[in-house]
Amino acid sequence: MIFNNQHFGLYTDFYELTMAQGYYSCGKHRQQVTFDYYFRTNPYKGGFTVFAGLRDFLELLEHFSYSDSDIDFLAGQGLDRDFLKYLSEFRFRGTIYSMNEGEMVFPNEPILRVEGNMVECQLIESLLLNILNFESLIATKAFRIKLVSGKKPFADFGLRRAQGLGALHASRAACIGGAGSTSNVMAGKMFDIPVSGTMAHSWIQSFNNELDAFRAYANTHPTNTTLLVDTYDTLRSGIPNAITIAREMEAKGQRLQAIRLDSGDLAYLSKKARKMLDNAKLQSVKIVASNQLNEHVIKTLLQDQNAAIDAFGIGTELITGKENAALDGVYKLTEIDGESRMKFSENIEKVTLPGKKQVIRYFDEEEKFYRDGILLNNENPIEVDFLYHPVYPEKNTTVKGMKYEYLYVKAWEHGKSLLPVKYPTEIHDFLETRAQLLPEEHKRFISPHIYKVGISHQLMQNRNSLANKIKRFTN
Repeated sequence: MIFNNQHFGLYTDFYELTMAQGYYSCGKHRQQVTFDYYFRTNPYKGGFTVFAGLRDFLELLEHFSYSDSDIDFLAGQGLDRDFLKYLSEFRFRGTIYSMNEGEMVFPNEPILRVEGNMVECQLIESLLLNILNFESLIATKAFRIKLVSGKKPFADFGLRRAQGLGALHASRAACIGGAGSTSNVMAGKMFDIPVSGTMAHSWIQSFNNELDAFRAYANTHPTNTTLLVDTYDTLRSGIPNAITIAREMEAKGQRLQAIRLDSGDLAYLSKKARKMLDNAKLQSVKIVASNQLNEHVIKTLLQDQNAAIDAFGIGTELITGKENAALDGVYKLTEIDGESRMKFSENIEKVTLPGKKQVIRYFDEEEKFYRDGILLNNENPIEVDFLYHPVYPEKNTTVKGMKYEYLYVKAWEHGKSLLPVKYPTEIHDFLETRAQLLPEEHKRFISPHIYKVGISHQLMQNRNSLANKIKRFTN
């Protein structure tokens, strides 16, 4: 375990604790409740989101408890003595059903369902949202990069631009999305991610000349040498000196792995570099590019400009999830002691779906993803003939007789995770298999086709009935 002997009960917003004390004081902590986690909008104006962060959330949940010093701190914040005694023995004992990490998910469908008593389900809200929203955002960004880079690998170079220790989870999520390695050494150890890195311009500047700098590095790292060639003059100095070092290494039975371009017109320089290397009979030397890259830049480099780039190092825009600051995931109460609950609004788009639910994925005749259906938990998918648009019920589609699958697995029960530990690379492999089943029109960057998520007739009736009841109560 990464977090052995640590307590994470304070990893929450204070209002979760003030509500929890209120629940405890009026006896509501014994009520059995259900919460749903979902998000409202795909990031990056895209057609999908990659679900990530489940393993980290569950591992932190195993350590969601309160030390003596935590209890002393909370006492100083004015919390009640009896409630603090309750917290001193707290563990999350509820049940969690979730989609698999690496699944392709879509707006407004419950990705994860939490069941338990009112206090325990409330207290874990902030932790859940913090981890799942962030890692899903970064994994989605990384997979968008993977879609355009194809078989050309890319590495996460973002540690120095990341938001503090969030860099650790971001590097893991980047690998889930498709990064083949990370420069973040701690993340590499924690999550078994391959680490990679070469040199900075400071290495070259520390020597009297570029050639000596290259030679010293090659002597130090003879089996894994990548030379940064843009410190002074890429075409007149950097690449010619790299060619010299490559020949010296060949004379020793070694091989220069790659050169790296970190500034300038990457398309132009890469094509010039490829020609120079090929003319020197160094076809095996790869060209790596870095410097403010994202999926849009990589797309135009490879598809529009035919850049001679073999791999990419991506920092700021990957690790920060730029241009979206956050995934708008939410956590909503849907049931108390078997009775449905919902957040009501005159704007039906803001009305939540009540009750305990399941998510079913339907497949078309080509066995591609067709629709996701949100059903009440006790419904049999075989008996559901139509799915209805949650806002415009006149828009509906038949799913009768279609092949389907359940998307939830039981992830947590009796105080521990039930899922096997999977490395980020394994989760990425799962993501790749799922992505192949998503029609291409949902993956394009410009005006992607909206993947349809519908609700069953019974769920729609339950929502409408509860909404009418709330209207009568409030009028």
